[in-house]
Amino acid sequence: MHPEAIFTAASSLATAGWLALLLFPRRRWAHWHLAGVGIPALLSLLYVVLLAMHAPGAEGGFSTLAGVRALFARDGLLLAGWVHYLAFDLFLGAWMCRRATAEGLSPWRLYPALPLTFLAGPAGLLVFLGLRALPRRQGVP
Repeated sequence: MHPEAIFTAASSLATAGWLALLLFPRRRWAHWHLAGVGIPALLSLLYVVLLAMHAPGAEGGFSTLAGVRALFARDGLLLAGWVHYLAFDLFLGAWMCRRATAEGLSPWRLYPALPLTFLAGPAGLLVFLGLRALPRRQGVP
């Protein structure tokens, strides 16, 4: 399969998980089965396959920025890196939904954080942690 087709398929799969989280943030099937385990597991499997196919003989490494640049100069490893982001950011978004549900937080505390987590994982996590830490008004989670 062509790397661009794999990129599109993986991105579409992750997007489906994100849509489920946005539309059904309190539903166990969405934040646990689909976006919390199912899709991240499929993306992780794809990641392992891409690494096995493209990492042997690759130049570069993770000890310097130049090494990372050289490593990701190969399209197959760049694609593996993208799939890594897709899997972990979605897993993080599902965790955020589970935490909000378990703590009785309003979905409105999730809505600013979820799209940001999709686009820039750590920034979305930071927003979620901040919104989660805000005091709750009486009767309003």
